[in-house]
Parts: sequence; C-alpha cells; structure tokens
Amino acid sequence: PTSVFHFSHLFIPVSCVTQHYILAFGGILAIPLILAEPLCIKENHAAKSQLISTIFFVSGMSTLLQTTLGTRLPILQGGTFTFITPTLAILALPKWRCPGTSATPHLNATDSAALLVDGDAIQGAILVASMLQLVLGLSGLVGLVLRFIGPVAIAPTINLIGLSLFIQAGQKSGAHWGIAALTVCLILLFSQYLSKVNLPLIAYKDKKWKFMYVVFNVQALFGMCGAWLVCFLLTYFNALPSSPNEYGYMARTDINLDAVKSAAWFYVPYPGQWGLPTVSVSSVLGMMAGVLASTMESIGDYYACARLSGAPPPPTHSINRGIAVEGVGCILASQNIAALGITRVGSRLVLQTAGLLMIILGLFGKFSSVFITIPDPVIGGMFLVMFGMVAAVGISNLQYVDLNSSRNLLILGFSTFSGLVLPTWFHSNPGMINTGIKELDQLIMILFTTHMFIGGFFGFVLDNTIPEQYARIVRADVCMLMHCVCIVCLRRSKYLSFFYPYTHHPIFVTVHVH
Repeated sequence: PTSVFHFSHLFIPVSCVTQHYILAFGGILAIPLILAEPLCIKENHAAKSQLISTIFFVSGMSTLLQTTLGTRLPILQGGTFTFITPTLAILALPKWRCPGTSATPHLNATDSAALLVDGDAIQGAILVASMLQLVLGLSGLVGLVLRFIGPVAIAPTINLIGLSLFIQAGQKSGAHWGIAALTVCLILLFSQYLSKVNLPLIAYKDKKWKFMYVVFNVQALFGMCGAWLVCFLLTYFNALPSSPNEYGYMARTDINLDAVKSAAWFYVPYPGQWGLPTVSVSSVLGMMAGVLASTMESIGDYYACARLSGAPPPPTHSINRGIAVEGVGCILASQNIAALGITRVGSRLVLQTAGLLMIILGLFGKFSSVFITIPDPVIGGMFLVMFGMVAAVGISNLQYVDLNSSRNLLILGFSTFSGLVLPTWFHSNPGMINTGIKELDQLIMILFTTHMFIGGFFGFVLDNTIPEQYARIVRADVCMLMHCVCIVCLRRSKYLSFFYPYTHHPIFVTVHVH
C-alpha cells in the first residue's frame, strides 16, 4: 500500500520506528502483568520475566507476518484484551486456583526455565480457538459471519472487556491512590495536552541528513516512567513505608530488585516452554468468544489503518489473509492505529523494523525483568486509562447506530447490564451449578462468568430477532404509557396539579408522538 513517507531501505528514521514501538508498549506489557497473579507467578520473578519476553517476541513475529504475508498494511501486532476475560474465567475454576485455595496452575523455576504444571489448559484453549480464526480467514467466511454481527452486538462485547477489568485496575491502584492518580495525570498530559508538541529529530531523507519536526506520541511510556521516577525518589529518600503491612509499601521500587539480578541475560522463547498444551471442551468454547471479538476488532483496524496510511480500502482477500495470519499469531490485535493518524508515518518498512526490534528485545531476559520492578500503583494508573479506553472503543461503535430507536437502546442496555449481573452472580455462587457432569459444569461456569460472552450473546440474538418495525410500535406504546402516567401524577399531586391544564401543550404531544 501507499505510505505517507517513503524511506530508503538503508536509512530509516529511528524516531519513526520508536514511536510505533512505544505506542504499543503499554498494551503489550499490560497482559502479562494482569495474568501474573491468576497464574500464581506473582512472586516468581523468573517466570514473570519469561512471560514478558515471550509476548514481546511473539508480537514481533506476528508483526512481520502481518506486514509481509497478511494484509500488508503498516500494522504493529500486539496482545489483545479480548482473551483476558475468558482466561480469567478459566483460571477462576476451583482446580486452577492458587495455593492456599486449592490445586492450581503455577510456574516452578527449574534451572533457567519455567515449567507450567497445570495451566497448560490455557495454552491449549488459545491454540485450538485460534484455529477458528485461521479457518475463518482461509475459507472466506468472515464476510458471511459479519453479516449477522452489527454494531449493536459489537458495542456491548467490546465495552464489557474494559468494564470487566475494573477489579484488576482497582487492586493495583489501591496500593497507593496518590501514585495511581499521578500516573493518570501524566498519561493525560502527554497523550492529550502535549499530543501535538513537535520535537526536532534527526532523520535521513532525500539522500541527506536533516532535522524533522514530528509529533512524537509517547503517552504510555512517558506517563509510566514519570510516575516510576517519582516512586524511585520517594523510595530513595525513604518517604514510603518500609513494612509490607503498611499502606503505600507497594509503591516502593526496591521490592523486586532481585528479579533483575537473577534474570538471565538471554532467553529464547519457544513453543511448549511451559509444558505441552492440553485441551478441554469448556476452555476452548470459552476462548472462542475471544476469537470472534478479536476478529471483529481486527477488521475495523484494517479499514482504519488503510485510511490513515493513505492506502486504498483493503479488498476481501486481503482481509481474509489478515484474519488467517492473526490466527497463526495466536489471535493478536493491532496496537498502532492511533499512531498512524497522529504521526502520519504509514510505511510498512518502519513497522517491519519495529517488529524486528521487538523480537530482539524479547531475547534479552534482563530487559524484560526490568518491568517487574514497576510499582503496583503505577501499573494501576496505567490500567485505569487503558481499560477505560477499551470500554470507550466499544461505545464508539454506536456512532453507526440510531440511538433514537428504543429497539437499539433496549438491546444495548440489556446486553451490557446482563454482562455485568450474570458473571457477578456466578462468581458469588460457584456451587450452584451441579449437573452431575464435570465438563458441563465447567463449561457453564466459564461461559457465564465471561462478561463479553454474555453481552455479545444477548446483543447478537436480540439484534437478529427484534424487527425494526416492531421496535417502533413498542416505542410508541411506551411513550403513550409514560404520557398517561405523567398526566395521572400531575392530577393527583396537590403540588403539581397546577401543571395539569398544560398536559396537552405541544411539548407533551411531542413526547407522545416521538
């Protein structure tokens, strides 16, 4: 596709590569930080370091595949949040809980490698579920499937991904709300108030070196690093509590310093590094909800990427290739679409170089272990902004929907509310499901504790079964009922009876008619 800037294959502005890498940085790093505690490796620094190295390495590989063989658009592939909620639902089952509760998945450091003992069910579920996305892409069924999935079904699905993670954001931020608030303020400062600040950077263009004044969007990294620096200074001057039982202790930067010292200099991720994957029907079906959500999200990314990079809209065969490559890359979603619009750098070569950089950095164990030392409230502040944005992206799908229609409002409200109520109830009453079939019990628990599955399911069913003309009739009946209730209340209230003679005023008639 046509790129906004054309660069020599020998000279690529470092700033262009770095800004795409940094913008995707926060989203990629968030996933292993969220999953560390459910996987019971919160205190296992070697395992956490390897988990971070792996996601950087695989993201780089997927970026090279997508820009070379997939859609061939300048898309940087990063981890998708659509798989976090079903993963958390699977790990919430009694047999996967951490020690002290029941038998659980955990990573035991043996020599320089970490071995996944029981949590290999997560690997197997993602592996098999990703085959669905691969089949959708290779068979061309994507267009057929999306004919029945409209914005009214997509909005609650994506929205609930962000809303369902508020507990994780609150737990991390609650370690020190002041530091979390500082992180949020710094991210907002760099992403919004200073988003159009031009920085002079050296680049090679038109066969000579020159200064280029580009918009350098680094909100996630600078906001996080700024708060990280404040925590370091507070730790250095001993302004934070030194006792683990005191509030604010988790804001110290010297808690996990041993992780950097003990980490290996080099680590090469490989398939099966935590054991052979195992497959269960309940886990795979739960993950398939993430597959469909990721597919819908990615198709929107492809069109946005093409528009912002100056390329023509991707044809159907290009979209099919892109979805297939995402299946190969274990369902990874694009992270740099916003950077294309802000920086106007849409070169595939730049993104391929960024992917190569991610692979190289993923091989350095010391590099990955540094992020383990990030204080919890800094991570929590980043989560507050990031998960809020995910929820907002879901709501943004409603720009294509008639929000004056009671049909659409009913579907949206009921789907979203059900996606919050049902998982909460099932989490609070884990022993209520007892069919006598263990696998069926697990399947029901996983599906009904996955927020986006509940919201997406109700949105899909209602959107495809409630006709538009019936919605207008229901809407008129509701308005008539509201009109009558207003009149009765005005007549019976001694304080409001003054307004009864005006109930036939055009404003009341307007409410009734529309």
